[in-house]
Amino acid sequence: MAPSFDQSANTVCVMDASGQLGTSLVQRLLQRGYTVHASAQSHGIEQFNGISADPNKLKIFRSDPFDYHSITDALRGCSGLFYTFEPPQDQPNYDEYIADVEVRAAHNVLEACAQTETIDKVVFTSSATAVVWREDRKSMESDLDERHWSDANLCRKFKLWHGMSKTLAERTAWALAMDRGVTMVSINAGLLMGHDDLFCVKNPYLRGAAEMYEDGVLVTVDLGILVDTHICVYEDVSSYGRYLCFNHVINTHDDAVRLARKSLPTPPSMPLSCDQGKSLIQQRISNKKLNKLMVNFAG
Repeated sequence: MAPSFDQSANTVCVMDASGQLGTSLVQRLLQRGYTVHASAQSHGIEQFNGISADPNKLKIFRSDPFDYHSITDALRGCSGLFYTFEPPQDQPNYDEYIADVEVRAAHNVLEACAQTETIDKVVFTSSATAVVWREDRKSMESDLDERHWSDANLCRKFKLWHGMSKTLAERTAWALAMDRGVTMVSINAGLLMGHDDLFCVKNPYLRGAAEMYEDGVLVTVDLGILVDTHICVYEDVSSYGRYLCFNHVINTHDDAVRLARKSLPTPPSMPLSCDQGKSLIQQRISNKKLNKLMVNFAG
């Protein structure tokens, strides 16, 4: 059983709070008694109007990952940070440029955490795409897990920008956290399935989906599960390192078709199994470490 945790004594920051995960984290943290600094890009500020009955429990900050002072302002007085990267609205395509933006943002945020004396822990949202893209993934005897890292050069070669971006940004964050003595835990999330379970085929996670499917490593995570995971790894003092987070593996043709239909209008191509449905592809990815941690979590 994890040690008891007094949420009411804690002020935490959610950055970037403008995305689906960030918004949901803000709401759940408020429900659990936290005071929350919601740090959002300017286009996401209005969505927080009226979500807290106590105006003293929610403070809104406009964030810019390249404005160091805006980051430190949002972190001031906080004991923890939940950090997730949201691409700028004026850059709709996930490409090599966005990878550079994400890496520099991660560096700035971790440096700001190192300079904020009250910060006790950072929960850094990464992706399963920072795990699965390896040259040896088909020949490995063991399943992929959080001990493995994607090959950034392989990602660059095949234009897997999401995997490259998440890998380089997470490595940057870990290097800085270790160098500056910042306590950090990262969550390598599967493809996020939100409230409406619909997403655009341009979702950068889906580039290479056919290959992930064939390799048994195409995984998804429900929004509620991902939110619970973030809170659990923050509150549990025994959490450490990286955690792969998913609750569904796409490993039958029927699964693949259902996923493709949710990404209309142009579904990603998926290889056909011989019986057009039930043939099972062996799962080659494991989240046992997270499952063990979550056993006693009271959501």
